Amino acid sequence: MSVTTVRLQSEVEQHLDAIASRLHRSKGWVINQALTEYIEKQQREQERWQQTLEAMESAAQGKVVDASEVHGWLKSWGSDNEKGAPGAGK
Repeated sequence: MSVTTVRLQSEVEQHLDAIASRLHRSKGWVINQALTEYIEKQQREQERWQQTLEAMESAAQGKVVDASEVHGWLKSWGSDNEKGAPGAGK
C-alpha cells in the first residue's frame, strides 16, 4: 500500500474526523472507502457513456426498433401470447 499526502479544507477535515469517530475507523480507512466508491462510480459513468455512444451510432446506422413494435411487445407481457423482444432493423 502506498502513502499519498492530501491537503484538506478545514471543513472537510472536520467532517472526516466526525465520520471516522462515529464509525470507529481511521481517517485513512474512511478516505479509502470514499475513493473506492468514487472510482467505481466514475467507471460506471464511463461505461454508460460508451454504451450511449454505441447506441447513438446504431441509431445513426438505422438500427432501430419501431415504437409500435415495442408497444405491442410490452402489451403482450403476462399474456398467453407473450411475444419475443422485437429486433432492430438492419
